[in-house]
Amino acid sequence: MKLEDKVYKKLLEVPSGMVTTYRELAMAVGLKNGQRVIGRIMNKNPYPVIVPCHRVINSNGKIGGYAWGEKIKTNMLSKEGIKIKNGKIIDLKMIYRF
Repeated sequence: MKLEDKVYKKLLEVPSGMVTTYRELAMAVGLKNGQRVIGRIMNKNPYPVIVPCHRVINSNGKIGGYAWGEKIKTNMLSKEGIKIKNGKIIDLKMIYRF
């Protein structure tokens, strides 16, 4: 299985209303310090409606980038019940740990 497919499959475990971090996702697929690799894979996600790449955030709580812009990512997360203020997740207890 290609790394990208492994990452997308693992990300499908993150439920609506939760987020994970680039670091958590990298470790979950066996990449030590693979946050940037995960970011590149998320940016090229060919299944954005199916694979919820908008649920991946920075470890410091910032929502991070998104192929269609941070405003859209913020709106999508807000609709799922994630509270965001000044580009950061307010409650880091919402981080899904694999």
